[in-house]
Amino acid sequence: MPGKFMHGALVRFMPTFLVPLPNVIVFQYNPETITHNWTQPPSAGERTNPLAVRGMPGESFSMSIAMDASDMIADGSPVAEGIATVSGIYTRLAALEMLLYPTGSAEAGLLGSVSASVGGGGSSASSSVPQSQVPVVLFVWGPGRIVPVRVTTLNITEKLYDTLLNPTHADATLGLTVLTPEELAALGDDPLKEVAKAAYVYSQGLRQALAVANLANSVESIIGMLPI
Repeated sequence: MPGKFMHGALVRFMPTFLVPLPNVIVFQYNPETITHNWTQPPSAGERTNPLAVRGMPGESFSMSIAMDASDMIADGSPVAEGIATVSGIYTRLAALEMLLYPTGSAEAGLLGSVSASVGGGGSSASSSVPQSQVPVVLFVWGPGRIVPVRVTTLNITEKLYDTLLNPTHADATLGLTVLTPEELAALGDDPLKEVAKAAYVYSQGLRQALAVANLANSVESIIGMLPI
C-alpha cells in the first residue's frame, strides 16, 4: 500500500506464568541516522599469530528517536488514540525506561546466599554478591537485522506536555550493545537465551551471505588496479 513502510522496533520479552510475552516498542518515526560502531575483541596474546583474537568483535548502535502524542491520535487507531489522550506518550517512555531495570520483583531478582560453618574453635562465612539481570531485548531493523542487545544508555528530552503534565512530545537517544553468543551463554537457564542466540546467528549468516555477494563487484573493480 502506498505510504506504508516498515518501522524499527525494540522487543522485550516479559516473563509470565505460562510463556514469555513480547512487549514491542515500535519506533513511531524511524531515526534518520543510526551510528553503527565496531571494536576489535582483545588480542589472544599469541606471539606467533598477531591476528589472533578472543571472541567476536564488539558491536553497538546509537540513535535518536522521536515520539509525538498528536500523531498517535491522528493515526486513527482507537486504542492508540485512547492511550495518547489519557497519558500522552508516557506509555512509550515507560516501556523504554523499563529496558534498564532488572526483570521481576526486587526480591525475585536478587540472588544471594550466606553460608556459615562453625567448628574446631574457628568459624568461616561466605556470601555471594547480590546480582540481578536486565531483560533480553531484540533490536529489529528490517528483516535483515535482528540482533540481541543490551540497552546501555537512554537520554530522554521531554518537550511538550498536556494539561495533566503528561509528556506529549519527546526525543530519546539510545545506546545499544549487541550481545555475542559467548555473552549469551552466560544467561544460564534463561528460556530466552536460545531466541536471542538464534537472532544473532540469523543476522550474522545474512551478513556473511551479503559479503560473498560483493565478490561480483570485486572481480570487476580489481581489473586495472593490480600491476600483474
